[in-house]
Amino acid sequence: MTDVVMPQMGESIVEGTLTKWLKKPGEHVERDEPLFEISTDKVDTEIPSPTAGVLKEVLVEEGKTVAISTVVGRIDESAGNGASAPAPAATKQAAATAPSTPAPPAPPSPARTPPPSPAPAAQTKSPELERLKESVGTSARPEPTPVPQQQPAAAGDGDVSAGPLSPLVRRMAREYGIDLRQVKGTGAGGRITKQDLEAYMSAQGARTMAQATALTTTAPAAPAVYAPVIPTTPQSPMPRAEAPRARVEPMSLMRAKIAEHMILSQRTSAHVTTVHKTDMTKIAKIRDRYKAEFQQRYGYSLTYLPFVIAATVEAIHQYPLLNASVEGSNIIYHNEINIGIAVALENGLIVPVIRNADEKNVTGLQRAVVDLSTRARSRQLKADEVQGGTFSITNFGSFGSVFATPVINQPQVAILGVGTVEKMPVVVDDAIAIRSIAYLALTFDHRLIDGALADQFTGKVKSILENWSEEVL
Repeated sequence: MTDVVMPQMGESIVEGTLTKWLKKPGEHVERDEPLFEISTDKVDTEIPSPTAGVLKEVLVEEGKTVAISTVVGRIDESAGNGASAPAPAATKQAAATAPSTPAPPAPPSPARTPPPSPAPAAQTKSPELERLKESVGTSARPEPTPVPQQQPAAAGDGDVSAGPLSPLVRRMAREYGIDLRQVKGTGAGGRITKQDLEAYMSAQGARTMAQATALTTTAPAAPAVYAPVIPTTPQSPMPRAEAPRARVEPMSLMRAKIAEHMILSQRTSAHVTTVHKTDMTKIAKIRDRYKAEFQQRYGYSLTYLPFVIAATVEAIHQYPLLNASVEGSNIIYHNEINIGIAVALENGLIVPVIRNADEKNVTGLQRAVVDLSTRARSRQLKADEVQGGTFSITNFGSFGSVFATPVINQPQVAILGVGTVEKMPVVVDDAIAIRSIAYLALTFDHRLIDGALADQFTGKVKSILENWSEEVL
């Protein structure tokens, strides 16, 4: 029996939410086949099975948040390989060889007694009764007995078959007086969602309008009544229903985890940012010269980011304290240079890691950036690809930002932000020239790194980029 545990998706991640089981108990699963999905502030991803076998137990239900290394299920490797198959066969053989014993006779059913015949109606009529009927007349009818109407349950109260409800659904049900038992849920496990309530209200409104139209077209015309025309003051039109001024939605799990991580980082590190203006003209000319050939050979574009990564790695070799981390009162110097690259997702952010970045050239770094960012957006990253980073780079310039003050990715002590590269007039040798300029913003932890060291490090990155001489292809 193999335990399936909640993996750690980053150094600062202490818990994860199991969002969906992809296999049910009793189903066979192959090794490395997707078994369940999890969500953290780092990544929403599928977790593969650690072994082949049959999913025997599910210990953590969907939607539950548990700590890392928690056992969420168990896989039986011996199940499904025929080890337990002889038991049913032996049972069938024993049943076949066992002497058949006649079944005991069923007890006789008691004779049915015919129902008593109804008493014959009285042949003689009472004179008093006949006179009473004549006095009342045939027009008299008994009063109908009122049928008590069933009161609908209060909206949002009681249990419904759709399972647990979100606070937003309960509030909408209370505000609009919706009986949740009349709403069909389309969420996970038949759960009622906000879209289900909106669809139900739209259907109810359309049904009401159809009934009103039918009554208008089928009602008989009233006879014309001639009356003197009396002038009246025009009535003001009915006020329109005001649209809601705000919409309240709960944070997604990833958004909530990102918020917690950012607050933790601000509370842990003493954030300081230094900004250096960098001349990227030589890099821009290299990109223009190799752009078409690079695209044709590798199938993706050559960007500025791999040049910045390569320059950063070279600067880390000279200033290794930027690649360290703080643990209590100890400084941890990392021997590997693992660069985390911030990737924007549709509803959040993730930082996959390029391991041993100092062993790759510009082409290898560009390939790694494309591969990690593509798989990050398609939720195909593995657990070890979002942990182990020692230094991070965020390229907010890809969205047109000139510069910003990024937040340190704990437990690291620095992060480099790269602004957009744009042409602008600058002074070169007492003359005005048009150059490709970018701003490098280094946010560092002032507990460990002083301002002078931060500026020396950023100046080294700037010098490498401004004096780039290596060929790409």
